[in-house]
Amino acid sequence: MKISIFGLGYVGAVSLACLARDGHQVIGVDIDRTKLELIKAGKTPVVEEGMVDLMQQVAASGLVTVTTDTQAAVLGSEISLVCVGTPSAANGSQDQGAIVRLAAQLGRALKHKIAQNAEPHVIVFRSTVVPGTVEDVLRPIIERESGGRDGIDFFLCFQPEFLREGSSIRDYDKPPFTIIGSNHAQAAERLQALFGHLPCKFIRTSVRAAEMMKYSCNNFHALKITFANETARLCSALGVNAFEVMDLMCQDTQLNISRAYLKPGFAFGGSCLPKDLRATAYLAKQRDVQLPMLQAILSSNKEHLDLAFDKVAATGRRRVGMVGLSFKTGTDDLRESPLVTLAEMLIGKGYTLSIHDPEVHLARLLGANKSFIEQHLPHIGQMLQPELDAVVDSADVLVLGSNSPTVIEAVARRARPDQVLIDLVHLPAGHGVRAQVQGLCW
Repeated sequence: MKISIFGLGYVGAVSLACLARDGHQVIGVDIDRTKLELIKAGKTPVVEEGMVDLMQQVAASGLVTVTTDTQAAVLGSEISLVCVGTPSAANGSQDQGAIVRLAAQLGRALKHKIAQNAEPHVIVFRSTVVPGTVEDVLRPIIERESGGRDGIDFFLCFQPEFLREGSSIRDYDKPPFTIIGSNHAQAAERLQALFGHLPCKFIRTSVRAAEMMKYSCNNFHALKITFANETARLCSALGVNAFEVMDLMCQDTQLNISRAYLKPGFAFGGSCLPKDLRATAYLAKQRDVQLPMLQAILSSNKEHLDLAFDKVAATGRRRVGMVGLSFKTGTDDLRESPLVTLAEMLIGKGYTLSIHDPEVHLARLLGANKSFIEQHLPHIGQMLQPELDAVVDSADVLVLGSNSPTVIEAVARRARPDQVLIDLVHLPAGHGVRAQVQGLCW
């Protein structure tokens, strides 16, 4: 294929070298003439393992040209990869000056291509941009300058990159997956023809999800590094080998290194997570160890609980039916259940509340579970209803905190179109609930 690459930093330079190595004709575009002269001479503009030999090889192949001319690059290619920088501004926001200026230039270049009735050009943004940038910021500029329409005269896509400095060529050749954010099948098919040979899944998604996924990956990586380092600081204070602990943690691929828990939902609770976080924070405090990330987890969890209350309050309705009460479906354990806390908040604000949980029967509660209810919600017996139908029928707002298929089926059968249902469990597709469903974060 004929490909133009805008921005010849780490991502752009490595992409140029690898694509030319694979037999594509590549035009490199940058405003820095020094970079262009280096590439023309077969030298790498970035310090990266393997790039010295690879750049020398592709420069000699005749498949690489370089220019500062945006229009010439667009007219001479069928796909453009945009890899310009999007650094932080002083206030932490993203400085999009370079990519916005380039969008205008790309639009003006596309105007000439559209006039020639050429095949629709594909522009793939690879620069990390905040969600909504491609569709809300860049697309209007390109459409205005080109006089064309995305999806008709050209295609705009977003493809997050996963190249780590120091191993970027290896990462290019063996990525974890290839994510294409595209609103049009034709563009996705052309990119699959370009990148589909890589030994990984090729996944098409929405442009916005692809933009956000890049941030989520980087944030998760930062989270994991910080978790390991905070654990190490506490281990050091306690005389424990941190490497041994983390190695043991990684042996669990069922819960720890897995998809487990990585699904949006309601706040966590129960008899283990809250108390163990508090104990960890106290241990650290005793030994003057700062664990800001771990110490912030409970307050972040409370924000999610407050969000659920705000969702109910925003309806303006006062009769609430809560379906589910235990800290998770399939148990009668009410200790530190976020649903119990939500019930307390609603009662405290004067809402009329009725509750049904098929697993919770006060007469059968024992031990710590019974003590917790007697201490935190002694009047719960007045609100618990043995039949789900009675709770649904009496409510203007339903709070669904149980993901039991039987419960969901019963709610779908009974709920009315005039009711609002606050979904804390992310109802499955085709749930059939007739109420006005509002997700917590979806």
